[in-house]
Amino acid sequence: MKRSVLFLFFLVTFVTCSAYAGAGTGTENSDKTKEFYPYFPSLIKWNKSDVNFTPPQTCGECHEKQYSEWSSSIHSVAFQDPIYQGELNQAFKAVGHSITKQCEGCHSPAGMVTGEVKQPGTANLSPMASAGVSCDICHSVSGVTHLQTPTHEPENGSFILTPGENGEPVKRVPFPPTQDCGGGFHGCVESTLHQTSELCASCHNVFHYETNFPLEKTYNEWKFSPYEQHGIQCQDCHMVDIKTFKDAADNFRKPSREEHHHYFNGPNYLLSYLSAGAAKKAGNDDLATRFMLQYDMAVERLKSAADIEIMPVYSNNELTELKVRVKNIRSGHNMPTSLTNIRQMWLEVTVKDENGKVIMTSGAVKDGEALPPDTRVFNSDGMDKNFKFAVDPWEIVAFSKHDTIPPRGHRDVYYGVRIPENVKNITVEVRLRYRQADQKIAEALLAAVPESINLKAMYGLDKVPPLPIVDMASKTGTFATGCPIIGINNCGYGQ
Repeated sequence: MKRSVLFLFFLVTFVTCSAYAGAGTGTENSDKTKEFYPYFPSLIKWNKSDVNFTPPQTCGECHEKQYSEWSSSIHSVAFQDPIYQGELNQAFKAVGHSITKQCEGCHSPAGMVTGEVKQPGTANLSPMASAGVSCDICHSVSGVTHLQTPTHEPENGSFILTPGENGEPVKRVPFPPTQDCGGGFHGCVESTLHQTSELCASCHNVFHYETNFPLEKTYNEWKFSPYEQHGIQCQDCHMVDIKTFKDAADNFRKPSREEHHHYFNGPNYLLSYLSAGAAKKAGNDDLATRFMLQYDMAVERLKSAADIEIMPVYSNNELTELKVRVKNIRSGHNMPTSLTNIRQMWLEVTVKDENGKVIMTSGAVKDGEALPPDTRVFNSDGMDKNFKFAVDPWEIVAFSKHDTIPPRGHRDVYYGVRIPENVKNITVEVRLRYRQADQKIAEALLAAVPESINLKAMYGLDKVPPLPIVDMASKTGTFATGCPIIGINNCGYGQ
């Protein structure tokens, strides 16, 4: 959508909701804010009527291809995710259900607004509530209230759900509907919102329920990136296959309608892997295979996102430092994004002499181990209200460190090296590695899952396995330890 049209859309939304313009200002959680948002701190609005939400299985009867793609996506298991459920259970015990509604609003919107989801766990829920971010959720979004949120920007589920009008189910579609759209079961309305990142924004900006501190700001990172400037939306990278994703990211090429799929694929390979195990355990080999295809796609997406350069630094004609440049070449938001205080993206550097003897190493770790103290990590460190280190999202009200890499940007990391005598050349091996969480954090969250989730019965897990590590990029270079020509800044070769 062109900016002028997008501005008009926001203007119409603002005028429509002008009666609530005072719903909240700055970081205030006023009574008017809670009146405007009845499910606060979730900012969902629901135009309730006699039209109920439609379970995804019903949608699949007519939309078999789309249902097949969605059913093995992360959206389909957003509420069942055992790591999410462990975090939700901890939050429920710490701050209560009145606060955890914020999480539930984006992980099970229908379950939250109908009141079906009252606590952590998946027991005794309808197919609609347990289906997470399902077909009818996205296609029932009739508008957004981004201008009326406490921060006047997208956050915490600030969208409007309208499953039907005048007693008839109505679904929003991104293109002009055909005459037979809906097949007599539901009506169809064209929605330009569904062609834009603003559809995704409401749940991919997560702010603290009380202070409105941005815990996750994936949408904002995209909003101020070159991808937004070239009209590449979230859907153009996350609803396409890997080949199309690379083309869109490299050339700012807008994918065609036929190239879009309901994959919703991102870097969460761990959830795809766990879900494949659950499907296998349940005897659904076809679903398990499709989840593993999503796993492979997520890993390949990570391997396509970054690149590395190695540059020697000479002082007085002697090699004294190595500069490693990490580049975000294809991610339309910062790298990493989302829960940046939990995600682990780091550099592993190994320096060897001509005989293969290790001179220096940093960031070397095996599966299941904690990162060494000297590791260069790209992440955030959270702080609570007393400015003490914090991990839990309901406690984090600031970051003491926020070091991520913006779209098409880079970060330079310097390593001092002490070269032994008589070593003329060194070989440097660098890997950019990614793990979705520290092993102990993952173990703690999975240990906290509600009683209704039996990890052994559902996922075949006796214990938490070592979290898989993905090598996003790697590079090797050989460099002279001395630079014989004064003024030469780079005597390296073999990169």
